[in-house]
Amino acid sequence: MSGFDRELLTGMLHEGLKFLPLSLSNEQVDKMIAYLALLSKWNSVYNLTSVRDPKEMVKQHLLDSLSAAHAFKEAKNVLDVGSGGGLPGMILAITYPQLRISMIDTVSKKTAFLTQAKTELGLSNVTVYTGRVEALVVEQKFDVITSRAFSELCNFVNWSGHLLADGGQFLAMKGIAPNQEIERLPAGWEMTRIEPLSVPGLDVERHLIYIKKIPA
Repeated sequence: MSGFDRELLTGMLHEGLKFLPLSLSNEQVDKMIAYLALLSKWNSVYNLTSVRDPKEMVKQHLLDSLSAAHAFKEAKNVLDVGSGGGLPGMILAITYPQLRISMIDTVSKKTAFLTQAKTELGLSNVTVYTGRVEALVVEQKFDVITSRAFSELCNFVNWSGHLLADGGQFLAMKGIAPNQEIERLPAGWEMTRIEPLSVPGLDVERHLIYIKKIPA
C-alpha cells in the first residue's frame, strides 16, 4: 500500500507506548498495525476517518485510544457507542483479549468495515451492531459504556443508559474538559471523575469523563 510503511509505524507505536501505563506484546502491536492498514485501505474508498496520513493515524487513533485504555483494565463487557472505524473499540479488543467488546454505529459501511476487521484480525471477543443505540436490546447489559467524541454527554447517557448494568459506569473520551456538558447531565446521573489524558506525540487536551448513576 502506497505510503504505508509498517516498520516505521510499528516503531512509532512502540515509542509511544513507552509513555503510557500499559504494556503490549509484539503480537498485539502487530495486530494494531494490521488494523491500521485495513483502516487506511478502506478509508480510501469509504471515508471512515478524515485522517489520511498513516503516521498521524498512529498518533490520533491508536495512541489516542490507548491513552485511555488503562481505565478499562477491570471491565468485562464493554459497549463502544458511535464506534465509527473502531475507535476505541478495536484498540480495546486487541489490548484486552479477555474483554467482551461490542461496537455500534448507525452507518452500515462503518459496521461493514468493523465486521471485516474482526474477521481478518481474528478478534473473537468482538460483536458489531448496526443501528441506533437507543433501539439496541441485549441479553446482558454492559458494565462499561464508552464513546470517543460521540455526542454531547446528556445525549450519550440518555440514549444508552438503558444498556448499563447496575453499578456500571460511562467512560466518555473528550477533548477539552466539557464543563458545560457535565452541568447538563440528565437528572439521576453524576460525573464521578474527570481524568486528564496525555497522548504521546500530540500536544492536545484530552479528558476521560467517568459518569455513574446517583444511588437512589
